[in-house]
Amino acid sequence: MRRASITIVAVLLLLGYARPAHAQGPVAPSIRNGRLEARAGGDLGAVVRAVPAGAGDVTWVGYAVPADGSANRCCWNGPGDTGICCQGCRLEREDGVMSSDATRAGAVTPARPVPLEPATHAVVLVRVAAGAVDRIRVFSPSCVLDAGGRTVVWLGAIAADTSVAWLHAQAVSGRRRLADDAVMALAAHAAPAALDQLITFARQGDTVHLRGQALFWLAQRAGARAVGVIAEAVDRDPDTDVKRRAVFALSQLPPDDGVPRLIDIARDHSNAAVRRQAFFWLGQSKDTRALAFFSEILKR
Repeated sequence: MRRASITIVAVLLLLGYARPAHAQGPVAPSIRNGRLEARAGGDLGAVVRAVPAGAGDVTWVGYAVPADGSANRCCWNGPGDTGICCQGCRLEREDGVMSSDATRAGAVTPARPVPLEPATHAVVLVRVAAGAVDRIRVFSPSCVLDAGGRTVVWLGAIAADTSVAWLHAQAVSGRRRLADDAVMALAAHAAPAALDQLITFARQGDTVHLRGQALFWLAQRAGARAVGVIAEAVDRDPDTDVKRRAVFALSQLPPDDGVPRLIDIARDHSNAAVRRQAFFWLGQSKDTRALAFFSEILKR
């Protein structure tokens, strides 16, 4: 009996069933309606620069980086009655999910099953059109992707520091939408270097918009460093709009981190616009501490 059990385990190991998912490393995303071209070990910058630059040329370049696994990055959240999660996203269009109903035009089946464990990696996809980067999107590995007939060059896993440096260059390129995409992609990284870059943008970003975007995504990561930087922006950033965005970022934090700080701002901040913003988001929170604060104000 013991020998038979050992044999079964050995067979499972050979077939890959007994290995944890993270031991296999990141796999290429499931691509439909497109061509996947694997170039393991390719250099991100060099591959992007080598994409054909003709007027009609569009190629997606993708890679994987370690992620915290806390977010499901797809166009359909949660399993339905069929037990299917993340039915899929269109790379070329952002107007909804890909249907799993084979009777519908353009249907994509099957979607991947619900993962048993959180993803350890995020899939970053870069759209290169006519030789220039114009979009950056991030997905969970389980998300099925419709490439719209385009080629997807898959580089596999790349070093987080390489990704952070490349995304930094896109964020400061002067193109607002690309900057938004790059900051969002940085927030998907688990690497400390990505958090450091978000903090640098929040404190020293060249534009009000870049600082505001960095503050928003810092709030999604939470943590003591993120909370401190957001609170610092409320007090020290020279621009009122950034201060207001920082107040919004506080509202996105876990209640025990955000609500007490919002109350302090609503009570004492020297900038009336910032105080009004704090009052607004406290009202949206429905937190008992916010209600008690409002009651205190009304009794004065």
